[in-house]
Parts: sequence; C-alpha cells; structure tokens
Amino acid sequence: MALTICTRFTDEYQLFEELGKGAFSVVRRCVKISSGQEFAAKIINTKKLSARDHQKLEREARICRLLKHPNIVRLHESISEEGFHYLVFDLVTGGELFEDIVAREYYSEADASHCIQQILESVHHCHVNGIVHRDLKPENLLLASKLKGAAVKLADFGLAIEVQGDQQAWFGFAGTPGYLSPEVLRKDPYGKPVDMWACGVILYILLVGYPPFWDEDQHRLYQQIKAGAYDFPSPEWDTVTPEAKDLINKMLTINPSKRITATEALKHPWICQRSTVASMMHRQETVECLKKFNARRKLKGAILTTLLVTRNFSAAKSLLNKKADGVKVNNKANTVTSPKETGPVPTLEPQTTVIHNPVDGNKESIESANTTIEDEDVKACTNNNKARKQEIIKVTEQLIESINNGDFESYAKICDPGLTSFEPEALGNLVEGHDFHRFYFENALSKGNKPVHTILLNPHVHLIGENAACIAYIRLTQYMDTNGMPRTMQSEETRVWHRRDGKWQNIHFHRSGSPSIPSH
Repeated sequence: MALTICTRFTDEYQLFEELGKGAFSVVRRCVKISSGQEFAAKIINTKKLSARDHQKLEREARICRLLKHPNIVRLHESISEEGFHYLVFDLVTGGELFEDIVAREYYSEADASHCIQQILESVHHCHVNGIVHRDLKPENLLLASKLKGAAVKLADFGLAIEVQGDQQAWFGFAGTPGYLSPEVLRKDPYGKPVDMWACGVILYILLVGYPPFWDEDQHRLYQQIKAGAYDFPSPEWDTVTPEAKDLINKMLTINPSKRITATEALKHPWICQRSTVASMMHRQETVECLKKFNARRKLKGAILTTLLVTRNFSAAKSLLNKKADGVKVNNKANTVTSPKETGPVPTLEPQTTVIHNPVDGNKESIESANTTIEDEDVKACTNNNKARKQEIIKVTEQLIESINNGDFESYAKICDPGLTSFEPEALGNLVEGHDFHRFYFENALSKGNKPVHTILLNPHVHLIGENAACIAYIRLTQYMDTNGMPRTMQSEETRVWHRRDGKWQNIHFHRSGSPSIPSH
C-alpha cells in the first residue's frame, strides 16, 4: 500500500514573493485559496535539519500555538509536508518598529512609553504562559501595518523556552550579545528576568537612539554588562524625565531576583500615567541617533567584514616575527615588498601552503551584536561551518594558483564578472571587471616559469549567512629573482566570496602594498 504524502499546504495556499530568509528557512507571502486572506509562511527545509533542529522546530510551533495576543505575531497553522514544514503566521506589513520611528515627523518620550508598553504587554503574556522569549531585540519588534498607530508585534520565537512558574535553570547560552543579561553571561541559572533586562536595553535605545552597553570587543562588552556599567550622559539624558530613568534602572538591575517584572513594569507611573508623567517634547537628536543605530544594524555584514579584517591583519602581523613552517619573515615595510594580484612569475608546479595560528579563535567582536547565538546550536553547526570554512580556504588557494600559473581562463571562472577590487596597481581607484587583471596575465604572467611558493598565513574565514563568506590572510610569496637570489613578497588580503548555483565566486578583494612586479 502506497504511503499518503501530506500536501495540505500546497493544496490550500498559494505562495508569492519572498519576505525574508534564514539559514534553513525562507519566509514568503502566501494566500489562503478558499478565503483570499494573506499570511506569511515560514518554510523550513526539513531535509537539512538535524534531530536537534527538529526538536527546536517542534518547540517553536508548540510555543507559537500557545500565544494569542494582539502584540504577538500569531501562528495560524503548522503543516508538515515531505521535505518541508510550513508555519503560517500573521502577515505583518509595517516593517520594524525602529525603522518606523525614524520616519516619523514627531517622536517624544511619551511615544517611547507607548512603544515599550506594548512590548511589555507581549512579554507579560509570554511569562504568564510560562514562556521566556530569550531574544528580545529591535529586529524582532514589528508593526502590524503601515497605518499610524499600528500595533507593535513581537516576532521570532525560535529561541523561546518553556519554564515552570518562576523556575530558574541553565537553559544554555542563547540570545543576542548586546541584549544578553548578566546572569546568562555568568552562566548562572536564569528565567523570565532575562527578557526584562533586554526590555531595559530596548527602552534605553528608544529614548536616546544608542545602546547602554557598547564595545567593539565582545569580551569588554560582556564585562560592561556583567558590571551593569551604563550611565545617563549629558546632554541627551538631561531632557529625559526621572521616571523614565527609574524604570530603566529597575529593568537593568544586575540581580535578577530584584529586577522589575513585566507585571510591575506595566504598573510603573511612566507607563500607566503616561499623559502626566512622560515628556511630550520632540526628541530630534534621538531620531538622528536612531538612524545611525539602524544603519549599523542593517550594514552589520559590511561592518563585520571591515572590523574583523582589521583585527585579523593585526593578529596575523604579530605572527610574522615568529617562525612559520621554518620561514622567518621580517615584518618591516621597507624590507618586504608587497605582491600584486598578478603575483610573481609562475612555475609549472606552484605550491600554496596554509599556516594557521593555533591560538586563534577566542576573540569575537561587537559588530556581531545583532546576531543571535545559541550554544545548543554549536555542536550541530560546528562540523558544517568547519567544512564551509575549508571550502573557502581551498577556493582561495585555487584562485592564487591560477594567478601563479598565468591561467586567466581558470581565474575568470573563479571570479565574478563584476569583480571589484582595491589594489596598489590601481592607485587608489576601485577596479571593476576582469580587463584590468587580464593585462597582467597576458603581459607579465605568460612569461617564464621560475619556482614560486605561496603561503597563506593564518587565514581567518567569517561565514556571512549560507551563501557568503569573507577570508582575511597574509599572503607571502617566495620566488627567485633574475640573479638567482631568493625573494619574499608580502601582502595583506581580504576576499569576499558569494555562492551562486552551488559555486563559490570571488566578488571583491582588497589588497595592501606598493605597486611593483617581481623581477623575472
């Protein structure tokens, strides 16, 4: 007897444009055929999920079915089909709350009070039902529609957990760095108060447009949070009422047992007596700061690349004065010249050696402050991430070998046709396309075949979603000059890769150094 395959979603809903994308899921607008009603379908590719991921999916669906509140994105259906699971949610069309605020002509402390009240109402509903969200942040605060006064909706319960009453336990390291509570960072038992800490961070941002805790180094950020080291600096905080500051202080209380609860916060004068307590003064400076804050969040991928590359070059340079694979390198700029994208004269059998820094890997940076993390995911993702990082290193080696071999055809296959670059030969100009590099392949790389050995020193790969990555490394090139003397050239390089149709392509690179070609 043939197995009946469920096709209920496919039969009952019609899919339309993509609204968002995650590691294993995509969100698309859909319409229920029978009623014409619009929804948002979160489509999870279950073929890619581990057993642990399946458990998390079931947990998310169970929690979302339980929560029915006007300030929470509602789950209407949870449907499993072969290879895919569909979660059918409210279609919220107003975008992010923080993006809406900066588009307003008028924004006051009273408006901030109304925003946080709706967030607190959603958190209160979660807590009453034994749910801890664990990932409260601006990205998860949406507006029901684009109409003025549209309701704030709390979204994304992917990290939410179920707790019994006021139970405190170690549920794992989960959340988003800038919004993590001291107890989570200390790896102490935790519960509902973690959401109230995150509400305190959000309220602080709502009032002045920047976060209470901030550092480019994640370790220092975590130290700030654990110490509760925030303040209310002049002049921006001078115009904020004492009641607003009092509520923030009660939310950002280090001891979770003394931290204000959602029930108590909703009774705070700044919330329930808004019309007489909260200031009505327009906060233009807050709006301006919030625009910058939003821009940082939206461009976190670019920021991640820039800041991580800067740090990794520094780390790698410190290694250059040590012996690496038996080669001692002088790091003085005058004694080591910079190689070009064209590299030295190719050999019939070029070699590429990859040398890793064994102590690397502990430092993180706050440019990832908007990225959700969960230690439950680490084991499941570690092997996959390692394999993808090795892929990036391997394809980078292949690209450099194509340069060393003077093989423009192979080079062009690995590089995107619209490849952009900053390199010494271009004298500060942004180069686009292959023609600039083709000149060197045809005129410098096609002549001679002297021995060359390329070393990729301490490569750092940063995965940016499923289909993008950035690699930063020191490139050392050893070759023999026309007098038979050994020479070494050095450059610091960054390459951004994008995967299209299953193939990695180099879409941008940045290389330091002075424009010189090694002697033939």
